[in-house]
Amino acid sequence: MTDAGKLTILESRWRGQMNGSRINGRWKAVIFFLALLLFAPACTTVPGSISLEEPLHHLVVLHTNDHHGHPLKFPHGRVQNAGGLPARASLIQEIRKQNPNVLLLDAGDLNTGRSESNLFKAMPDLDGYNYLAYDAMALGNHEFDNPLSVLRHQMDYARFPLLSSNLRTKDGAPFAQPYILKSYPGFKVAIFGLTLKEASILATPGNVQDLVFEDEIDTAKALVPRLKQEADLVIGLTHLGIFDSPRHGSRHLASQVSGIDVIVDGHTHTRLESPIIVKDPTGGESIIVQAWKWGLVLGRLDLWIRGGKVKDYRFQAIPINLDNVQKDEKSEIPEDPALLKLLQPYADEAEARLSSVIGALGTPLSSNAAREKEAAAGNLVADSMQWFAARWGCDFAVINGGSIRHDLPAGPVSLKSIYDMLPFENSIFLITLKGSEVLRVFDFMAAIPAGSGAFPQFSREVNVVLDRTARKVVRVLIKGEPIDANRSYRIATNSYLAEGGDGYKVFLGARERFDTSALQQPVLIEYIRLMGLSPKVEGRITIRP
Repeated sequence: MTDAGKLTILESRWRGQMNGSRINGRWKAVIFFLALLLFAPACTTVPGSISLEEPLHHLVVLHTNDHHGHPLKFPHGRVQNAGGLPARASLIQEIRKQNPNVLLLDAGDLNTGRSESNLFKAMPDLDGYNYLAYDAMALGNHEFDNPLSVLRHQMDYARFPLLSSNLRTKDGAPFAQPYILKSYPGFKVAIFGLTLKEASILATPGNVQDLVFEDEIDTAKALVPRLKQEADLVIGLTHLGIFDSPRHGSRHLASQVSGIDVIVDGHTHTRLESPIIVKDPTGGESIIVQAWKWGLVLGRLDLWIRGGKVKDYRFQAIPINLDNVQKDEKSEIPEDPALLKLLQPYADEAEARLSSVIGALGTPLSSNAAREKEAAAGNLVADSMQWFAARWGCDFAVINGGSIRHDLPAGPVSLKSIYDMLPFENSIFLITLKGSEVLRVFDFMAAIPAGSGAFPQFSREVNVVLDRTARKVVRVLIKGEPIDANRSYRIATNSYLAEGGDGYKVFLGARERFDTSALQQPVLIEYIRLMGLSPKVEGRITIRP
């Protein structure tokens, strides 16, 4: 079977398996037939007469989010060749062939992922997005992992706008384009961007110190009514997140701002089987979609529009050589050869730089575990930092679990594996705090919810009991001793936390601050070479619910 044939089968299967339709197809037929019987005399037209009903327009919105530096296929779970921009390109091209009105959007966080992206500051990803002819992308918080000079270069390099309507410079000027208008035969679409205000905390502080993140709701309330005057359909391209609480993220935006027809969202890596529908203040509906992470799925939202209103919709998250391959090998999406040829040199260069094997791992290490409990991966990284910082009399090391971005699979561990696991260019920072301040830090940690990237991981010198309900530390021992409120403690951390990232503001007031300038990855590599690789969970962190 040809590649085109495979994709045609995928498209035909999709048409028969769509989720999220408002009205069952059989009932549509019944309603239409009854309408003909009841209103046939009134609807009869004669030559030269004009129908007063506006035409029904069809728009296909294809969307991704939280790509996070995954330009080429990669192992995921039991699948060896998941995702990748070349396979995404083949799928998008086939959909475009069969649909005249297609809008391609990304909801932010293009940056920070695998080494073939990180080593080149997301240039391969932007090459791929340019090739795919994305219409727009929202600015996510990870776009600020690099200095603004890098982001500005990325914005210039992209052949599509990076949108944010609530982001300004200190002098009040817009930092990015706030919205775009797209014209299709018979209708117009407005797409505006929003970046979560919390990005000012989540980003490396030095990278955003010259920017102002304005309130998302206030910004949208001022902008959307203007866009409704210019377009038939308003889409919010947002990096806000989908949370359980309706008072946060894109659900809160939809409930507070009238007139947003669709929200294409990112940030929380949410895999939806059907859209979330939220009523706005006037009783209208907003359709919220998100497409998981890393390009593992392509979101497809079909909209039928009449008179400036969405009359019907259908949604599917199409797996890109993931679930579909596990279920049916014939469903594998082929890679676009031209795009693969464009991107492969980046991967070859990364492999050449980082192919050396430095150790072997008996059991895999999970990155997700580091966001909610003690994790072997977190212990490994923190122990390497304490080992390095011991020469300066360091008492213990702490990192944020969110700094660990990828699993380490069992088997040989290469330099590339380490740079994939720790993609941020954080240096090891030493800070000195009084014991009373250290206790405040531990109380702050107790209030961090499970799943947050701010959740701590410690070196072996720490034994702590955290009470999440009381939001207090119950007990903490450093080298087996309770913390002395009047004694000074030297702590090794990464430069992101030392600069107050993830809410660790206490670190900003440290009486002594010393940037060793040693990056985490080379230190961890040297630690593994000298000390071996056998991390495990040891009971350093106990959590009371």
